[in-house]
Amino acid sequence: MGPVVRVEGRFATFFPPPGAAALIGDFTDWKRRPLPIEGPLTLELPPDAYVEYAFLDEKGRPFADPEAPRPAENPWWPYARALTTGAWRYEAPPQAPVPRARLVRDRVFSEPFFAERKLWVYEPPAEPRAVMLVQDGVAFLRLGRMAEVAEALIQEGAIHPVRIVFLEPEDRDREYRMDPRYRSFVFEEVLPSYGGGLPLGFWGASLGGLAALWLWNQAPEGSFAMAHSPALKALPGGKDAYAEPEWLTEQLIPHGGRVYLEVGVLEWLLAPTRRLAARIADLGVTHAYRERPSGHNWVTWRQGIAPGLRYLLGRDLAL
Repeated sequence: MGPVVRVEGRFATFFPPPGAAALIGDFTDWKRRPLPIEGPLTLELPPDAYVEYAFLDEKGRPFADPEAPRPAENPWWPYARALTTGAWRYEAPPQAPVPRARLVRDRVFSEPFFAERKLWVYEPPAEPRAVMLVQDGVAFLRLGRMAEVAEALIQEGAIHPVRIVFLEPEDRDREYRMDPRYRSFVFEEVLPSYGGGLPLGFWGASLGGLAALWLWNQAPEGSFAMAHSPALKALPGGKDAYAEPEWLTEQLIPHGGRVYLEVGVLEWLLAPTRRLAARIADLGVTHAYRERPSGHNWVTWRQGIAPGLRYLLGRDLAL
């Protein structure tokens, strides 16, 4: 069998392998809008892009490109494969020459959830000047390697030393959709132990990015937030809505802090994130916004960690 995908510049032509009935990927919101494929199908993709894709059989079951040599770096779907267009290059994060920080595992008993919650705490090699609360902490530790990136930037002198608390949900689909119990857990149970009166930041991706922005919107003046591809279609209580503008965007209030936003141009969350960025600008909030030529995945998000830390915690800022 010949190649399943041929890439020429920004164009990718997909040749259906045996058993393929549809094409899915970042460009279809995965299974939301599958593209029927009976013969060669050419798509125009963003220039210099990273794209993940797969196929569906006649029963709607996903399967991988049989000719792709390696899987995509996708922790959710083993059938995802990747292609690149143009001159795309991975924006590799910095690495610390000498590891000096420590990572401590801890537990906090939560009254609102009536259960112990796991967390991990990165302590910087110098006295922290801020504290960052990261949603989906295990993923940001293992896939994003965020503690290592922060350590490298601190050793470079690029950012202020920051304590990073990696939080892990039990039911992220509920907790991150503006659950008041989660707010109580963060502000009343985590921060008294780890905040220390320091400037406060929130971080997350997808639903975690939504939660980070929601918490930041209720935090003290001077707080900051980073959201990768925030799931802005989510409503409180576990549902999604497709009205414009989105619920959280309408709830934003003027805030003296800072926000950094990133989203992929192949995401269904592109337009909502653009509306959010416009709303933040209208409110006069100090912010930065970046669109990457990719989709809703960890290759996209991992590249945003170092720029986000530099923007929110740069040594040129007074903390």
